[in-house]
Amino acid sequence: MRISLFFLFTIGLISCAEKKPQPDESNRPPNIVLIFTDDQGYQDVGVFGSPNIKTPNLDQMASEGVKLTSYYAAQAVCSASRAGILTGCYPNRIGIHNALGPDNTHGINSSETTIAEMLKEKGYATAIYGKWHLGHHDKFLPTRHGFDEWFGIPYSNDMWPNHPQQGTIFNFPDLPLYENETVIDTLTEQSQLTTQITERSVDFIQRNKDKPFFLYVPHPQPHVPLFVSDKFKGKSERGLYGDVIMEIDWSVGQIMQALKENGLEENTMVIFTSDNGPWLSYGNHAGSALPLREGKGTAWEGGQREPCIIKYPNKLKAGSVIDLPMMAIDVLPTIAEITESKLPETTIDGKSAWSILTGERKFPVQDAYFFYYRVNELFGVRYGKWKLYFPHTYRTMDGQEPGKDGQPGQYRMVDLEEIELYDVVNDVSETKNVAEGNPEVVAEIKVFANTIRQRLGDSLLGIEGTETREPGRLEE
Repeated sequence: MRISLFFLFTIGLISCAEKKPQPDESNRPPNIVLIFTDDQGYQDVGVFGSPNIKTPNLDQMASEGVKLTSYYAAQAVCSASRAGILTGCYPNRIGIHNALGPDNTHGINSSETTIAEMLKEKGYATAIYGKWHLGHHDKFLPTRHGFDEWFGIPYSNDMWPNHPQQGTIFNFPDLPLYENETVIDTLTEQSQLTTQITERSVDFIQRNKDKPFFLYVPHPQPHVPLFVSDKFKGKSERGLYGDVIMEIDWSVGQIMQALKENGLEENTMVIFTSDNGPWLSYGNHAGSALPLREGKGTAWEGGQREPCIIKYPNKLKAGSVIDLPMMAIDVLPTIAEITESKLPETTIDGKSAWSILTGERKFPVQDAYFFYYRVNELFGVRYGKWKLYFPHTYRTMDGQEPGKDGQPGQYRMVDLEEIELYDVVNDVSETKNVAEGNPEVVAEIKVFANTIRQRLGDSLLGIEGTETREPGRLEE
């Protein structure tokens, strides 16, 4: 009997020793994980309707969290979009436009507050693994704007000598790979980058499991040129583009598993979304925004409406679907509310959407959302179920020969000559202009537009705006 009791006691000790000690999450602020892809289309996730790309981890995330069907990127182009989600500001408010490149001498101003800086004030560990794209000179790097660690590239992965238009339109230098503020490699191919980003993300979670953290994972993919590791090459029915999305889905799964294994799943908010819609001129190497109209570089729904999934167990109802509009500018103040962080001292545009995510609020937190492009041109306004477009020039691949296998096709430029209005709830593809039949709606939206023009400007009309701020500049 003594032997049996001793045996059971010993087995119990071994069993306890094998279990990982779990951190006490009861009095800790939540961890934040923001996974941000590049040029991914609205349809390029299984749960958002992809017919030929399998994304089991993202689908599971949606079933265990919240799916947002009317979430908008801050702008339809790389740098501006990233500026919006990280600062809670319309990009034109803080002087970040278009896609910054190796020749640019400006970037995010040190006076702006990023999510990372906001959370560091609360004692968070912070890291970014992936693409930065808010300035590549030392003073603009993420380690100068709230991030403890960085591994990745300073701008888009096509800004390198292997660009298909190198020497005719562009003259890009070598593409550097950074570890914090040191260039550790010059990339000649990128097939291991998604794996490396994922491994570092998992390692960061394991190293910081005992304190709150903010992990920002801005994948360089599926921006062209497309690269995928051997473990996903040829796995998708959608060709190389689908392979890339499947690897990103795997990456999401690895991060979720790391949270679970370290006892952090319940107290972590994970956000998955993209910076803008698909780069349609690249044909079979581009994503799909269907059933939305157009893609990257336009204010039409396909340019800025993005797949968005948020998981935060025990706080957000599993399997929820939210159709109310929300924009990337609302992410920072939402995180501020749930972490009890102090908002930036400078004016921001976003508002906390936490009450929408929990289902308590049944109408948007913003009266209207504004869609800018190029330098500072107001193209459109989302107001309730309505989307109004002002006259402007936009690009389309409609009727054009699409690109193929990494070579771009040629866009056709189109002039929108009159105001157009769409009911984007009942006409998500924006096929029927109903401006003529709804003059009162047009008039209401014009009031909102004129107000924002006075504050943030509109270069189409020559209005500078009274509340815009300058970006950081190299010479300062």
